[in-house]
Amino acid sequence: MEQRLTLQQKLLQKLSPQQIQVIKLLEIPTMQLEQRIKKELEENPVLELESDNQSLDEGSDLQDQEDNRDVDNEEFTIDDYYEDDEIPTYKLNTNNYSKDDKYIDVPFSVGTSFHESLTEQLSLSDLSERQQQLAEYIIGNIDDDGYLRRDLMSISDDLAFNMNLDVPEEELEEILTVIHDFDPPGVGARDLRECLLLQLDRKEDGDYDLAKTIVRDFFTEFTKKHYDKIKARLELSDDELKFGIDHVLKLNPKPGSSYSNPLNKANQHIVPDFILDNVDGELSLSLNQRNVPELTINETYQEMLRNMSESQKAKKNDKEALLFVKQKIDSAKWFIDAIQQRQTTLLLTMSEIISFQREFFQDGDETKLKPMILKDIAERTNLDISTISRVSNSKYIQTHFGIYPLKYFFSEGMQKDDGEEVSTREIKKILQECIENEDKRRPLTDEKLAAILKEKSYNIARRTVAKYREQLDIPVARLRKEL
Repeated sequence: MEQRLTLQQKLLQKLSPQQIQVIKLLEIPTMQLEQRIKKELEENPVLELESDNQSLDEGSDLQDQEDNRDVDNEEFTIDDYYEDDEIPTYKLNTNNYSKDDKYIDVPFSVGTSFHESLTEQLSLSDLSERQQQLAEYIIGNIDDDGYLRRDLMSISDDLAFNMNLDVPEEELEEILTVIHDFDPPGVGARDLRECLLLQLDRKEDGDYDLAKTIVRDFFTEFTKKHYDKIKARLELSDDELKFGIDHVLKLNPKPGSSYSNPLNKANQHIVPDFILDNVDGELSLSLNQRNVPELTINETYQEMLRNMSESQKAKKNDKEALLFVKQKIDSAKWFIDAIQQRQTTLLLTMSEIISFQREFFQDGDETKLKPMILKDIAERTNLDISTISRVSNSKYIQTHFGIYPLKYFFSEGMQKDDGEEVSTREIKKILQECIENEDKRRPLTDEKLAAILKEKSYNIARRTVAKYREQLDIPVARLRKEL
C-alpha cells in the first residue's frame, strides 16, 4: 500500500487563555465579579488587595513584557518583570461617588424556608418512625410553589429502588393527607384544583360553599371563564356568581411562594452594573465599582525575585521557584488586564447605547425608545455582535427613573403608514394601554386591537398583535373577561 505525505495550509482561529478569561469576565454581572476576584485572590498568592500593601508606589506600572527564556539555561534573569527598582501597582477602580451621594444597602430578610417549615411541622405530628421517614421523602418532592408534581406511584418506585422500602400507593396517600393539613393551606396539592379545594376546606364560613362548588364541579368552566355555563347550571344571578368567583380569586395558587426563600431569584437584590446620573440635563455614566477591590502584586514575591536575581547562576531549585513565581505573576497580570478590558468594553458599549437612546434616558419615556438591535451597537463600537450580547446579558443600569436590564433597550422596528420608523416596544405600550382601559365584560379581541392600531397608522396583522400580546404575558380576550 502506497503512502503519501502531503503538506496542507490551514487558517484556524483559536482563542488564547487570556481572551477566554476576558470573555468569561465580560459575561458576569458586578455581583459575581466580586466573587470571581475573591476566588482568584485565594488561588494566586502573588495577587493581593491594594489595601493589604500600603508600601507600594501609587504611580508605577508593570510593563507588559513576556519572558520566553528556557529555564534550563545557565542564566536566568527577571529583567522582563522589573525596570530599575520601581515596584508596580494596579489601580482598578475609580471613585465614581461624591461626598453627597447616598447609597443604602438593602439587607435580605432571612427567615425559615418553606421546606424547613414543613419539616418542623412534621416533627410535631403524631406519626410513627416509618411514617415520618416516608413523609420526609414526600416533602422532599414538593417544589417551591408547594405542589407535589410527581405521582405517588413514581414515589413508591423510588422508595423501592433507593431505600429498599415496599410502600403501597395507598399508604403514601394516607401520609399525604396528613401533609395536606400543614401550613400554608394548599401545600402538597398535585394540581391547581386540589390546591384551591384544600384552601377552601379550611374555610368554615358558609359563604365559601358556592366557591367550593365552582372549584369542585365546574373547574374547567371556571378556568376557561365560561361563566354563562356556570350561571345557567347553578341558576345564579350575576351578583351571586361574582360573589362565589371573588372568593376563589382571593386564594393563593402558589402556597409555597408565601414563605421567604433567600435562594429564590424573585427575592434577590439587584446590584446595578452601571450608574447613570442626570445633572441639569447632562448624562454622566459610571461603572458601579463600589464592591470591586483594587488589586496589586504581592511585595513579598517581588523581594524574592530580587534576591534570587542577585546570583549570576541560579541553582536548579531556585530556577523552579523563579518559574513558579513567573507563572503566577503572568496569571496575575493577565487577570488584571482582563478586568481592565472588561471595564473598558462595558463603558464603551453602555455609552453607545445611551448615545443611541439619548431621548429615552433624559426622562424615561418608553415611547421615545428607538428601534435598536445588537448589530447597531456593534457597528458603533467596532466590537463583535457576540461581545455586545455578552455585555447586555444579565447587566443592569441604575437611572434617575429606575433600574433597567440592558436587554430592555433593544427592540425591533417597523414603519408606520407615513414612513416613520418606530420601535415595537412603542406598539406594545399602546396595546397594553388599550387592554388596561378595555371593558372587562367585553374584552378586545386581537382583531379589534389590530383595527385600533391601524387607526393609529400602525398597519399590523392580527397574528402580529397576538405575538406581541403573548410577549407581554397577556391572555386572550376570553380569559380577560371579568364579571
